[in-house]
Amino acid sequence: MPLTKGRSKKVISSNISELMHSGYPQKQSIAIAMSKAGKSRKKRKPSKKNYSKEAMMMARKDMMH
Repeated sequence: MPLTKGRSKKVISSNISELMHSGYPQKQSIAIAMSKAGKSRKKRKPSKKNYSKEAMMMARKDMMH
């Protein structure tokens, strides 16, 4: 089960396929193939909720009463 060296999508895809045929779960196969290629997965941006100051003041008033 030697994995192919390289950073292209084609190489990563073939490595994932090879690992899955070897019995690894899909998520683990992806992690191994990406690690072998020297890439990391994209980080998600945290969601920001934009509350206006007025809405926050109203919510605090409701909680106080």
